[in-house]
Amino acid sequence: MELESGNQACSYIIQSQEEEIKRAALELHESINQNLYTLQTGLNFIESGIEQPELRNYAKEMSGLMERTIREVRLLSVELYPNTLSTLGLTAAVKSYAKLFTNTFGILIDVESQGGEKLLSDPESLAAFRVCQEALINIAKYADTDKAKIAFTWGEFSVKIEIKDTGKGFDTNEVMESGRSMGIAAMGERMRLVGGQCNLSSELDKGTTVSIVLPIQS
Repeated sequence: MELESGNQACSYIIQSQEEEIKRAALELHESINQNLYTLQTGLNFIESGIEQPELRNYAKEMSGLMERTIREVRLLSVELYPNTLSTLGLTAAVKSYAKLFTNTFGILIDVESQGGEKLLSDPESLAAFRVCQEALINIAKYADTDKAKIAFTWGEFSVKIEIKDTGKGFDTNEVMESGRSMGIAAMGERMRLVGGQCNLSSELDKGTTVSIVLPIQS
């Protein structure tokens, strides 16, 4: 199923959101996450000084909850805007996100890359990252699996990325008539805006594959 859309409203939403998303991500990373880390450090200090076993166990539970919250906020920050994208490139950014994703959802993501990575523009890199991100989130929500794979194939004139799971799959016709169709349409629209293509295939009890092809400008 080729995911293309001529929906101008969808294009406008995608293009207008990124700057605000970047601002929110920086706020999460630089302020909120730091405050949470400070609170966790304080909880650990309080725990070390408590003599009553019940209260100490309670403080330990709260510290664990704070640690999980910090991981979730860190993942959310990367979901909103991956800082490594502009500094380390698309493959490294996806690997970094996949690691956080695994720590949060317990789904092992194997990331492979073949061929020499080429330089992509910021809009192209971000669009490809967003599609990988959306595909992984859908896996966590619907696939009912504990592992998935992202494969990069770098050619001279294009890069192909496949996000594949072996979960329970779905009927594509039914999904396109449901609320999940908005996210699927957004993946196709993001690729269309940067001159790429996005295809989705799924089979019940066999899994789902999202495949994108993005031309590389020489």
